[in-house]
Amino acid sequence: MADLFRKKLMTIDTLQNIRGVDLPIGLAFVQLLITGPPGAGKTFYINKIHGWPNEGYIDLTRKGWWKDKTLIYRPREIHLGLPFEGFSHALTVFDPEWCNAEPPLCLQLERIQLPPEGQRIMQGNWRQRYIFEFLLPKPDVIFKQRQERKAEGYFPVDEVMTLDMVKRQVAVYQELVLYLHRVRMQVYLRESLDQSPLCIVEEGEPGIPAWATAVSGPRPSLTTLDGWKWLILRRDPSNWLVLTDQWQKVTKESRISFDGNPFDLKIGTHILRCYPELPLGVRKKYLRRNWLITDPNTLDQHFYGFTRICPGETVMIGRSNQEYQDAFAFDQSVAARHITLSNRKGDLIITPLGEKRSVEIIQVVDDEREQRVAERRYQALKTVSSLYGGNIKLLEPEPALTLLQEVNSILEQDAYRPLNSKGEAGGLIELPNSLAPIIVGDLHAQVDNLLKVITENKFLQGLETGTACLIILGDAVHSEVDGEMEDMDSSILMMDLILRLKQHFPQNFFYLKGNHDTFSESVSKHSISQGILMRRRLLELRGQEYVAAMERLYDLLPSVICSDSFIACHAGPSRRKVTRHKIINLHTHAKISNDLINSRLKRPHYLAGYTKSDVKKFLKNMGLAKHTPFIVGHTPIDPSGSVWRNVADIKGHHIIYSAHPEGPSLFIQMNDKMIPLSYPAEPLIQLIEKINKKIDNKQNNEQNNPHPSS
Repeated sequence: MADLFRKKLMTIDTLQNIRGVDLPIGLAFVQLLITGPPGAGKTFYINKIHGWPNEGYIDLTRKGWWKDKTLIYRPREIHLGLPFEGFSHALTVFDPEWCNAEPPLCLQLERIQLPPEGQRIMQGNWRQRYIFEFLLPKPDVIFKQRQERKAEGYFPVDEVMTLDMVKRQVAVYQELVLYLHRVRMQVYLRESLDQSPLCIVEEGEPGIPAWATAVSGPRPSLTTLDGWKWLILRRDPSNWLVLTDQWQKVTKESRISFDGNPFDLKIGTHILRCYPELPLGVRKKYLRRNWLITDPNTLDQHFYGFTRICPGETVMIGRSNQEYQDAFAFDQSVAARHITLSNRKGDLIITPLGEKRSVEIIQVVDDEREQRVAERRYQALKTVSSLYGGNIKLLEPEPALTLLQEVNSILEQDAYRPLNSKGEAGGLIELPNSLAPIIVGDLHAQVDNLLKVITENKFLQGLETGTACLIILGDAVHSEVDGEMEDMDSSILMMDLILRLKQHFPQNFFYLKGNHDTFSESVSKHSISQGILMRRRLLELRGQEYVAAMERLYDLLPSVICSDSFIACHAGPSRRKVTRHKIINLHTHAKISNDLINSRLKRPHYLAGYTKSDVKKFLKNMGLAKHTPFIVGHTPIDPSGSVWRNVADIKGHHIIYSAHPEGPSLFIQMNDKMIPLSYPAEPLIQLIEKINKKIDNKQNNEQNNPHPSS
C-alpha cells in the first residue's frame, strides 16, 4: 500500500518529559487525547502517564462530538467512530461490518463534523481545546503485539485478525490524521513511546506547528496597554506595521491590517504584490478576507498567476515551496525558506525566517483598483450573458434541441481530433502548443463556478482571440451537495451553458467524457440514481428526441486531451496496454475507454487502482516525456481541498476538483509549468439577472423619456 506520510513527517525536537514520555512542549497535559488502531499500545501509554483509565468513544460524524462528556476527563484513550461509504452510521475499524467488508470500505471524510474555530465573539475555540495524538506503529509491529495478547483471551477484536486487516486499519488512521491536519485540527503522531513525536508538514507549510513548540513567555504588565490586551484577548501583542511610500525592512514578526489597500513585498530581489481579494455580489457579512499574491510584472501577460491566503492559513514562501517556485520563478536571492505569511482574520502576519534574509514592504497606491476590477468583471458578465442569449436559465425545448444538434454536428468534425478507423472524430484531442490550456475539473452542477471561471483573469479574452482553450475534464452534471443530489435542473442548466460555449468557441472549448456523462443506472450517489433521474427530467422538459440527441453527445465526447506540454483525462490511465492508436479508436477498445473515465488511484480501500508505474507507462506509450504533467479529476483526495499536486509522489501527476460550493479551482500553464488557481464563490447567475434588469430599465427609461432634439 502507498505510504500516505512519505516525505510529510518531521520530528518534534522541543519536548517536555512527563512520567517518562516525551511530549511536545507546547501542549498542556489535559489537552491530550490518545487514539489509534487496535493493538497500537494506547492502554499501556495511558497507564504510563497516569491518564484517565477508562476508554472513551467518539462518533466523529455526530455534530457537537467535541462537547461530549467523554472528553471531560483527559488525557485518555479514545476509540473513533468513522464514516464509511454505504453505512449511514459510524463504524470503528474493529466492527464486524468493517472487518468483513469486501471490497474494503472507503472512508468518507466529508461526513466528519469539525468543531468551530471560535472566530466569533464569546465563542470558544474547540479546535484548540484538544490535541489528538495518533499512536501508529508499523503494521507488522501491531500484528505481533496482537498475536501475543490474543492468548490472554481478553481482547475479542484479536480473534479474527490478519496482517492485511491490520495494514488496512493503520491506513485508515493515516488517512484520518492527514485530513485532520489539513483542516487545522491539532494532531501529531508517533510510532512508539521510545521515539520522538512526529508532526505532518506538507509542501508550502512553515514547519512544526506553533502549538507544538510554543513556550509561554512572561506576561506583559497590566500597567501597559499590551498587558490589558493580553488580559482581555489572551493574545500576545503584535508588532503592527503602518505602510508608507518608502521601503521598510521587516526584521521580526509584524502585522499588517486588512484595510483594502495593496502593498509590495520584497524578498531578496524578488517583488510580490499582495492584494485584498474583491469578489462580486457577495454580502459584506459573508466576505472572506482573502489575500492574493502575484508578480506585478506578469499582470500584462497573457494570463497572470497568483496564490491565495485565506483566514486561518499560514504559508511558507521560498524556493522549497514548489507551488510558489512554479508561480514566481524565484532566483537565488530568495532563500529556500524565506518568510511565512499568516492570515489572521484578514490581517497579514509576516515572519522572516532568518536574520540574513532580506524582507521589505512598501505601500502601493491604487485608489481606482476596486472600481477597475469591478468594471472588468461586469463587462465579462455582460459578454457571457450576450453569448448565452440573456439570463442564465434553462433554455426552452425547441432552441435547446437545436443547440444540442448543432453541437453534435461540431463534435462529429471536432477540431484537433484525429479520425478513427470509421472516419469519425476519435477519442483523442491533440492541441497545438499555441493554445494556452485552462483545465477545469469536475463541476457537478455548480453553474456559478463555471461562470466564475470564464469571467475571471483574461480567460474570456483568450477564448475570443483564439489564444487559449478551456478544457473541462467531464462530470459537469449531478450535484454532490447534500439536499441537491436529486435536483437535475442545475445539471441541465450546466449542460445548456457548456453547449453554448462549445457553439461559440468550437475550436477552443473542449469537454471530455466523465463517468457521470451517461444515463446509466450505475451512476448514483448515496443510493440516488442520478443518471436515471437526469434522463427522466429531460424527458419531462424536452422530450424523447432531446434525450436521444444527448445520448448521441455522450457517444461523441473525446476521452483524452494532450499537447507536447501536458495530458489530461477524467479519471486516470488504463492499466491495460495503451497506444495512441487505441485512444483514437476507443470505440473498439471499451475496456480502455471505461478505465479512462472510472479508474482511481490505488488507495488502502481501492487496491485495484493505478500506480506510479501505470502513469509512467501511459505517458511513454503516448509519446510524452517522463514528467509531463498528467492532470485528472474524478478522485478528490480529501474534502478539505480542490487541488492536489504530485499525488502519490508521482511527479507531475495532479488532481483537480472544481465543484466546491466555496468556489472553483483550475490549472493554467505559465512559464512551461502547470499552475493551480483557486477562486471564491460568487452568485453570478443572480448578478447577471441584476445587470440585465438594470440594462432593461435604462432602455425603457430612454424610450419613455427621449431627449429633445437639439
